[in-house]
Amino acid sequence: MKYISTRGKTEPMLFSDVLLMGLAPDGGLMLPESYPQIDDEVLAQWRTLGYTDLAFEIMKLFATDIPEQDLQDIINKTYTKQAFNSDEITPVTKLYQGVDLLELSNGPTLAFKDMAMQFLGNAFEYVLSKKGERLTIIGATSGDTGSAAEYALRGKQNIEVFMMSPHGKMSAFQRAQMYSLDDKNIHNIAVQGMFDDCQEIVKKLQEDHDFKQKYSLGTVNSINWGRILAQIVYYFKGYFAATQNNHETISVCVPSGNFGNVCAAHIAREMGLPIDRLIVATNENDVLNEFFNTGKYQPRTSDETFVTSSPSMDISKASNFERFIYLLLDKDTQKVAQLFTQVRQGNGFDLSENLNKIQETFGFVAGKSTHQDRLDTIRLIFEQTQRLIDPHTADGVKVALDLQQPNERILVAETALPAKFEEMMSEALGEIDLPRPAHTVGLEEKPQYVTVVENRAEEVADLIKQFVQPN
Repeated sequence: MKYISTRGKTEPMLFSDVLLMGLAPDGGLMLPESYPQIDDEVLAQWRTLGYTDLAFEIMKLFATDIPEQDLQDIINKTYTKQAFNSDEITPVTKLYQGVDLLELSNGPTLAFKDMAMQFLGNAFEYVLSKKGERLTIIGATSGDTGSAAEYALRGKQNIEVFMMSPHGKMSAFQRAQMYSLDDKNIHNIAVQGMFDDCQEIVKKLQEDHDFKQKYSLGTVNSINWGRILAQIVYYFKGYFAATQNNHETISVCVPSGNFGNVCAAHIAREMGLPIDRLIVATNENDVLNEFFNTGKYQPRTSDETFVTSSPSMDISKASNFERFIYLLLDKDTQKVAQLFTQVRQGNGFDLSENLNKIQETFGFVAGKSTHQDRLDTIRLIFEQTQRLIDPHTADGVKVALDLQQPNERILVAETALPAKFEEMMSEALGEIDLPRPAHTVGLEEKPQYVTVVENRAEEVADLIKQFVQPN
């Protein structure tokens, strides 16, 4: 399988090369030339598989340049009961009649990001070893990506990690989880700004071709195709767990800021998974909600982005969105490049003439949730089911309940465990003991290692130069 850029000016590449590269040289995002098509017979075969075998069957369609036994070994090393606390890896549990929860947060950092990051860490190490190369990871996080990446990459050979986060904008648990790591290859950088500013610095450094080549820059942000691939797997697994046979359909509701997680669900649907609707749930930063209801995409500036109680979704430029727009515009790379150049210049775009295609052909709908909605939903779920859900998952549940149609079965993608958001959970439920795994007890009391910088790409570049030898 070959990979191409959404902007059409990058030579076709193989999976291993795309895995290491982040943004395409032309500024676009890499994706397969076409998505594999899965028929009923294959779906029936896959339905009976355990998580690692299912992951192998799906990933081998995309990672065709990795020998199958090596790929199987990477997957078996990644998805273990020890790492994910369950033989099923991603159990599906019932919330209400017609609303189930796809549990994605049982990994080392208690967030769905572990599902992809643990794979990415092992895949990076394998590919770098085969190529005899090293990699400098630069990333941006609004809360969960950073810790998931750092836990997956800590101590890995030939990898140096520089992770940016918005200074003072994450929960105490999220900060402690990242900043307490003392591994020599992990470097935490707190940027005086919002997540979108951090993401913008990643893009600026990625687009400086000389710097990128000199310091072997790659990324673990959701623009990385390897992450999307790992996430596709759990939508297939979730579908099989939520249904009895392949004639049934489900809808999925995904809390979303950067469009990576729901992009994976969209690709699973394009491959033939019987997903009816793709329900995008946003918080007050509702750029995606606005697009899927009007066809107009109008990113906000960092000054216009709200700081909310579901901080991992405090994003106003969805960096994965381009992969969907590429398909929506019938793979018109010139038009995609034009639109996202406008976005880079601070402008949005209007595709409202495609609204019917967005909603009917591609199945997208959206809703939003506010701080009060989160509080109410956390309380409602706890009172009615005795289950604790985190603020981001609450956004998903709220929107799913709002938009659910008669006889529609919705699978809500869990985002994180409540222990990561103690203040919000206390506001919703009063003083409550939040269950947390043994390895996270006392995390907030550990020493923290972080460098605070101004919102300038040059400052981050200078830090990289301090720790990485140029090629």
